[in-house]
Amino acid sequence: MSKILVFGAGGRAGRAAADEARRRGHEVTAAVRDPSKYAELDATAADVTDPEAVARLAAGHDAVIAAVYDPAPDFFPRAGKALAEGVGTTRLVWVGLASILASDNGTLLMDSPGYPTEYRAFFEAHQAATDALAASQADWVSITPSGDFDHENPERTGSYRFAPGDATSRISYADLAIALLDEIEEPRHHGVLLGVRRA
Repeated sequence: MSKILVFGAGGRAGRAAADEARRRGHEVTAAVRDPSKYAELDATAADVTDPEAVARLAAGHDAVIAAVYDPAPDFFPRAGKALAEGVGTTRLVWVGLASILASDNGTLLMDSPGYPTEYRAFFEAHQAATDALAASQADWVSITPSGDFDHENPERTGSYRFAPGDATSRISYADLAIALLDEIEEPRHHGVLLGVRRA
């Protein structure tokens, strides 16, 4: 059994990750900004943009999952930097964004013809967070849907496969969580961005 810290445990990806971790018998620390909003989680208050707070919570854990969200333009760069500084040698699995994945022809999804541009600043904020992780000594991996989450078929199929960026591909939150936990239980990828889709 491992001790796993989940930042963003109140969100859909974070909840799925925490549920999958518990399903496998791990001990989970749920971390959210405002625990009063998530009484059912028995959560801990945490600011993922504060490296000291990250370090304090990560201490004693075997792995950290960060499945966080905030629309503020500077949130993701700050979170990436704080996690890079705060996790130390603890394994970090970051839930990233498909837009910054390379498609099968090597072009980033966000640079592909026809890809929506109105959220470009949000995509670039995710890229900045990943850049902060890449520039650090942290043992990290980024895992994201290769396209998007499947809101029409949200069930857990129990499988997934790695895939390049593809705006048409889908995966459920529950199946993404399987990929996250697999990388914690048996780390095979380090310092890379991975896309996953339904098998």
